[in-house]
Amino acid sequence: MKYLGKKIITLIMTLFLVSAAAFLAFQIIPGDVVTSILGTEATPEREQQLREELGLDNPPIVRYFNWVAGVLKGDLGVSYRYSKNMNEMMPVAELIGDKLPVTLWLAAAAFVLIALISIPLGVFWAKCASVPKRGSACLSGFLDAALGVATQAAMAVPSFFLGILVTFLFGIVLRLFAPGGYVGYKEDFWSFLGYLLFPALSIAIPKIAMTARFLRNSMLTELRADYVRTAYSKGCTGRRVLYGHVLRNAMMPVVTFLGMIVAEVVAGSIVIEQVFGLPGIGRLLISSISTRDFPVVEILILYITFVVIFVYFIVDILYRVIDPRVSEK
Repeated sequence: MKYLGKKIITLIMTLFLVSAAAFLAFQIIPGDVVTSILGTEATPEREQQLREELGLDNPPIVRYFNWVAGVLKGDLGVSYRYSKNMNEMMPVAELIGDKLPVTLWLAAAAFVLIALISIPLGVFWAKCASVPKRGSACLSGFLDAALGVATQAAMAVPSFFLGILVTFLFGIVLRLFAPGGYVGYKEDFWSFLGYLLFPALSIAIPKIAMTARFLRNSMLTELRADYVRTAYSKGCTGRRVLYGHVLRNAMMPVVTFLGMIVAEVVAGSIVIEQVFGLPGIGRLLISSISTRDFPVVEILILYITFVVIFVYFIVDILYRVIDPRVSEK
């Protein structure tokens, strides 16, 4: 419980510091929000009225704590750029709530692909690499080298270019999906998931290569450990040693690595959303930055921070579940 409590306190303090830094950064950026919203021809009376409505007439420290209090109560403020109608601004919670499921489903699809492909691939690659080489004609040696080249190439390709390649190959050449033919999850959920498969694949390919390579190296390190020789001397089969001992120990650093990938996938995927025209929070973040919609940007920064910290928190818990020998610090 002490370990869990320290992690929760760290999470809260980090969110507080990031929120303060983000709020302060947008206070010192040049420009007047009211003028940006109303234009240069608005009357002073209308400008003052809007400042009071948005709370901009208060000192920055008051505005910050009012903003924090609102966030804790679920009131994320209003967007400066989006509106329901001519007289009503769009609440940030409503705006993000409509975009967030797209990004979360995209991240979930990408992570499922990463987990389902990279772990079996990493185990297979480690088995190929651990077989004694008997000349250049050895099939295991060839597969080891081929997988090394393939994963290195997959990690080197930029995500935006990979998205273009996936669109060209699966959309234009094979016609498995219609590029730009996005279907919303509220309209047809299964068509929505079908369209997400290809952007998820674009996100997953480099991460699959990284995870498989990491697991391969981790398993090779474990295969050289003394306990492996001891297990073989006791009559354990190669399959039991590999899956019952080596893989379990090799997964320890891989779990941490997967946590880093989850945080990156959930918090990122901005470029892929742009390439495939997905209306997720990535596109919303870019458009909000370009239009100086600070309330939306501040909440999205807070969201990204929370996702990264929370994922690492879960990774720490899983780390202790996989290996109870990890002591509390």
